[in-house]
Amino acid sequence: MNHPTIPLDFTRLPEDQMIQQSEALLKALTRRRSVRDFSDEPIPLEVVRRAIHAAGQSPSGANKQPWTFVLVTDPGIKRQIREAAEAEERAFYGGRAPETWLADLDHLGTDAEKPFLEQAPALIVVFCQPRADDGGQHYYVRESVSIACGVLLTTLHLCGLATLTHTPSPMNFLQEVLGRPRQERALMLIPVGYPAQGCRVPDITRKPLDAILIER
Repeated sequence: MNHPTIPLDFTRLPEDQMIQQSEALLKALTRRRSVRDFSDEPIPLEVVRRAIHAAGQSPSGANKQPWTFVLVTDPGIKRQIREAAEAEERAFYGGRAPETWLADLDHLGTDAEKPFLEQAPALIVVFCQPRADDGGQHYYVRESVSIACGVLLTTLHLCGLATLTHTPSPMNFLQEVLGRPRQERALMLIPVGYPAQGCRVPDITRKPLDAILIER
């Protein structure tokens, strides 16, 4: 081989421990919900930074790591983001969205008002990098960044924080508000915090395993 390697750092677990850990993880993740009613209570930002660091360990095409995570806590910037997001959402709910899409959203009780963008003590804006700063090519960009977002959401949940995946469309305003370079594109806006006292979420269910798993 003409490329450098290092020994794999891997610990093989006993099968009973593997099963126990998989059961514990499944139980924890079945409690993860999208939260739209946040407390304004401060959160330990070091936990958020470490969760972002964990997301940065995700696999990516050719190990290009084509992501940027912008952590926003400044109230003035959060207000700018909310105002711009709500302008896009009003256009979406007011005519841009097909009726079938609106019907599918109806049971979730969402609308153009997004107070959580100011209520949550932190926002994480995740950007894709189609190209490197030096113009070099990145590969499987959206797939890679989506994997990192999944790791981020899981880590934050397991660390005791609530999140929401918010994707106003288009999201070009985030690039402008946050002063990101032209080659980056916003993929996801994630409010992070504690749920508000008495927070309620939609009464929904997830598909059972036999509806999503096919074994051959």
